[in-house]
Amino acid sequence: MVFQVKDRKAIVASQKNIENPIISLKDITLKLHSEAGPVNVLNGINLEVSAGTTVSIMGPSGSGKTSLMMLIGGLDRPTSGSVMIANTPLGGLNEDQLAQFRRDTMGIVFQNYHLISTMNAMENVAIPVELAGIPDPFDRAHEALKSVGLEKRTKHYPGQLSGGEQQRVALARAIANKPKIILADEPTGNLDVNTGEMVIELLFALRADHDATLLLITHNEALAQRCDRKIILTNGRISREENHS
Repeated sequence: MVFQVKDRKAIVASQKNIENPIISLKDITLKLHSEAGPVNVLNGINLEVSAGTTVSIMGPSGSGKTSLMMLIGGLDRPTSGSVMIANTPLGGLNEDQLAQFRRDTMGIVFQNYHLISTMNAMENVAIPVELAGIPDPFDRAHEALKSVGLEKRTKHYPGQLSGGEQQRVALARAIANKPKIILADEPTGNLDVNTGEMVIELLFALRADHDATLLLITHNEALAQRCDRKIILTNGRISREENHS
């Protein structure tokens, strides 16, 4: 089923059917300041996502996709509106509380990996586990690296790994704490087609194994069609939504 912009009431009605959403955004706006003046990045976003579902976010460059994901991840704050994640209002948390909430609730996969160059693969994955106070963080890290096929590369540093291997380390880091939500921002953007497909298969498999909710920013239409829902942003607004489930 496809909802067009003119069917705004239909979109709202469909979202009301979502029970106990793990992600709930209400009347979100985001305004940034630049030398040319204020820029309206997000304009009245309302979105609810059920636990355990997969959602793709598409749209042209500058449409607000990454900004939306940053707000969901508590890495940025909206100018107005409310962000509720796993029944927790993010607006009521300070920066330290947000960092702890992300660590305990989310796994984030970036296009550029964001691995620590002076730490090997095992250490990159174990650090957030250790910070979360989980016993035996290196055992948990080894388990996560094994799940992405890198149990023989645990002592290698990022500079000694290929792009695909670095992204798999990032995946292992994202799922090591068994998060409720996985956020992935163009996770295959820097990879060749074959490696990218392998990483995506791993991402969906890991999501299923942990029964996590997946939000995925992508420009790949075929990949978007694999998700339960597809949301298209245009000029900071949800211009269209498709339900594939």
